[in-house]
Amino acid sequence: MNPLLKLEDVSYSYHDVNGETLALSNISFSLETGEFLAIVGPSGCGKSTLLSLICGLLQPEEGTISFQGMPLKEAGANIGYMLQKDHLFEWRTVYSNVTLGLEIQKKMTPDRLSNVDSMLKAYGLSSFKEARPSQLSGGMRQRAALIRTLALEPDLLLLDEPFSALDYQTRLSVCDDISAIIKKEEKTAILVTHDLSEAISMADEVLVLSRRPGCVQRLVPISFAMENRTPMGSRNAPEFKEYFNLIWKELNTGG
Repeated sequence: MNPLLKLEDVSYSYHDVNGETLALSNISFSLETGEFLAIVGPSGCGKSTLLSLICGLLQPEEGTISFQGMPLKEAGANIGYMLQKDHLFEWRTVYSNVTLGLEIQKKMTPDRLSNVDSMLKAYGLSSFKEARPSQLSGGMRQRAALIRTLALEPDLLLLDEPFSALDYQTRLSVCDDISAIIKKEEKTAILVTHDLSEAISMADEVLVLSRRPGCVQRLVPISFAMENRTPMGSRNAPEFKEYFNLIWKELNTGG
């Protein structure tokens, strides 16, 4: 059976008047349906560039990206992308913000709208449907942004530093919230983050990239001996420190 996503020897360079800068070199990994992968690495190593390649915003100069066994361009992949900022529009209500993607893609069907209503209720935003984004806390705004992304029922969810704008306490809480939503909705996800604790506590695997040009330095499977794993629970588990030290060492001794 084909993995949901597969990258084989993917390389990408940026070009400008000063010449060529190799950003990513020979990236290879695969992702199965339902898995959660976190990507970490030094600043400027190409993490966000890698997400742009996976969602088709950029095209690899070398190598291939396949989705469900087909070339990404031909697969018609439904990929959701959640950015660092929530990009909620203040002139629209929370409800009209979370249905914006459906509106743009002309997919405002009764079933999809019913799904939006269910998510708003399940994730504590139902009573804020007619509110403006400025009336929401930072954590609530991120939940609204995630519901907007999930409303389009993506096969793969890309998360680019989605908690970076939040204060530390809110970040911990929202990390738990988002992780629970992704698990409940049974989504396959890739998280890019600078926060090792975040990566270890949320992911099934952590992909460590080297300094630029980014290449796969190590893929670390993450497993905790607990039922009903949560990010907060993972941070308090005895295995957490071992994973943290292992990945920290990779980041600080790698190429």
